[in-house]
Amino acid sequence: MSRSKWFAAVGTAAALTVLAVPAAYAVPAPATAAPTGASAVTTLYYDDSLARGWEAAVAAGVASWNANTSKVKLAKAGPGARAEIQIVATNGWPQATLGPVRPGGRARVELGNQAVAQGHDKTRIAAHEIGHNLGLPDTKPGPCSQLMSGSSAGTGCKNSVPNAAERARVESAYGIRAATHTHEEGRLLVDAR
Repeated sequence: MSRSKWFAAVGTAAALTVLAVPAAYAVPAPATAAPTGASAVTTLYYDDSLARGWEAAVAAGVASWNANTSKVKLAKAGPGARAEIQIVATNGWPQATLGPVRPGGRARVELGNQAVAQGHDKTRIAAHEIGHNLGLPDTKPGPCSQLMSGSSAGTGCKNSVPNAAERARVESAYGIRAATHTHEEGRLLVDAR
């Protein structure tokens, strides 16, 4: 092989090598960062159009849950939109469906005026009943610091914030993306003493 042909062949191979080497060692362009360790948030919609006289209490109860949970958020359904949680005002005692309700599911909260007439706080009632929809049973009797102690904490109790154990239980229920159910879900819980 002539010297010029040899240089041409080596030069071509070297050029191919130089072109190939950077590709093998190239740092890939940053991709859209995927969340690390974060799970998706479950959004549940509620309809309080039949909760006349309770709007402020419902808004405060929803705000309490939204401020204290990261895996589930409550949002008001628009007019005519489907809602997983139906909230209504009644003349009876408060009651709710035991969840955890899932997207596309159905749950009900009845905000009973009988409890208000006996001196119980509207916001605590609303937050407590929504807690049932999120999968929390009653913890009666219990102290005021437990939202799910409900009426057993007495009429002087105004706490509408779930405690650490209640928050953890809801976070756990909504941390699992599969629509798993327990044998108790769907029961109607009447919060009379």
